[in-house]
Amino acid sequence: MAQEFDLENLNAQLVEFLEQRHLAVFSILRPDGSPQATPVGFTYDADTSTARIITRASSYKARTLSASDDRRVSICQVDGRRWISLYGHGDVSDEPSSVSDAVDRYSRRYRVPGERPDRVVIKVAVHRIVGHL
Repeated sequence: MAQEFDLENLNAQLVEFLEQRHLAVFSILRPDGSPQATPVGFTYDADTSTARIITRASSYKARTLSASDDRRVSICQVDGRRWISLYGHGDVSDEPSSVSDAVDRYSRRYRVPGERPDRVVIKVAVHRIVGHL
């Protein structure tokens, strides 16, 4: 059975799951209202309730989100029977310090990514986390 987690007081099991190396599916809404789902690596900052995804500025997800009035997004991470979904609003930033911060976080959770001059970060202001751990 799924449960909703308190963003102000994440339990240790959830924090551990968010730190383990797992990929996730990032979902946005296309201009026609249909969903677009993309596999991604992401990081989560519990202090600010912010998820971050690094990508290319030319990626469909970055272009679509930048042009959209509806910035609702979700990130779903699954490992067997364990899963979580983060819901929030996304914004794309090419601001160098934001991109660098996101790359550093990604490097700690996954691996150091290759250099990309066109890298941006999708920052998701998470307002809800549900799942089953």
